[in-house]
Order: sequence, then C-alpha cells, then structure tokens
Amino acid sequence: MKFSFVTLFPNLIEPYFEDSILKKAIEKKLLELKFYNPREYTRNKHNKVDDTLCGGGAGQLMFPQPLFDLLDTIKQQNPNAHIVFPLAAAKPFRQNDAKRLAKKEHIVFVSGRYEGIDERVIEKYANEVFSIGDYILTGGELASTVMSDAIARNIEGVLGNSDSLEEESYNHYSFSKPTLEAPSFTKPVIFQNLSVPSELLKGNHAKIRNFKSKLSKCKTQYFRP
Repeated sequence: MKFSFVTLFPNLIEPYFEDSILKKAIEKKLLELKFYNPREYTRNKHNKVDDTLCGGGAGQLMFPQPLFDLLDTIKQQNPNAHIVFPLAAAKPFRQNDAKRLAKKEHIVFVSGRYEGIDERVIEKYANEVFSIGDYILTGGELASTVMSDAIARNIEGVLGNSDSLEEESYNHYSFSKPTLEAPSFTKPVIFQNLSVPSELLKGNHAKIRNFKSKLSKCKTQYFRP
C-alpha cells in the first residue's frame, strides 16, 4: 500500500509514522509514504497557494492551479490512485471504510488549509470525501493521519496479531450487530480495592461470552442510546 499526502505541512504528518506499528510496516515494505507540497507546483513568483473567496467572506481559500497540476502529476504516475479529501462537510469515516480502503493499491490524502479548498478541485479529483467528526480543524492533516492509521492497521501483515482486528469496538458495531466492544481487564485481579469482575475469572468460556455480551449491550445503551 502506498499513501501519498498532499499538504503544505508534511512535518505535521511524517513523524507519526516514525514509531511503533506503522514504522515496522514501512520497514517490512507493507507501507510506503510520499509527500507532495502544493507550493512546489505554483506558477507565481511568491509560491502563493491561497486567494480571497469569490462572493466575499472571511479568510482565504486554496485556489485550483497548484492542486490541479499536482494531482494531474500523481494521476499520470498512477492512474489507479484513489484520491481522498478530508472535509467537514462530508460523510462520516467508519471502520468499514478503513477495511475497504485497505485493499487499495495507492491512496492520496489531500489536506486543505485556510478556509478550505476551491470546490472545483474536489469535484474534479475526489474519489471520496470523508469527515472524521462534527467539528472544525485548522487543516486536513490530522484527519488524513487518522484515516491513514485506521486504514493501515487493516492491511494484511501490519498487525502482529490479526485476531486483534476481529475484537475491536467498531467491528462489533454494525447494523447487523449494533453493540460496542465490552470492557476489558488485565492483571492484577485486585488493584487499589478495584476488582476484575468475578465472572471473567471462572474459566467457563460460554458464561464469559454471555457476560461480555451483556456488558457490550450496556455500554452501547449508555454511549449510543
């Protein structure tokens, strides 16, 4: 899998991949990263990438030319590149999207700045647009990093224990099985007078599954009524 990040600030993203599981994925050549800066594709002497909004309004907007040229370059290099824009006004990014996108060959994340990106860029190049939540960020870099992490861990071989993917919260939460993952506990059994539920300590796997199912339903009712 190759991730390309289109961003004015690559240093906001690159360090995230320099440790832990994702670093190992890069070392094992399961994951490849590339960064593109729109300023390197401008045609004006000041490397300007933003301009005022048509019709008025506060702030500046990333204008089309640098992004058109940049994304054309990427598409020429790889016509199958799947281009994703993180946007506040978009469908929510879900675990099923992460699992589906993990099967792609090349994903390009385009991170906006200022007041966003000229809509013509999105209309021409976006294969998909996603929101990671109903709030506004100062740029798309965090959202791009969040989505790339969620996608990367679903690539075969990235996680040391693939069974982990089967037990995670949002694998449990679906229309067919609408429950969040049950709480988890480890040793010591008693810590500062707080105890692991006794039902988990008796070794009866059928009863443990039933108990976890009840906890899962309670947690879902509390957090997602």
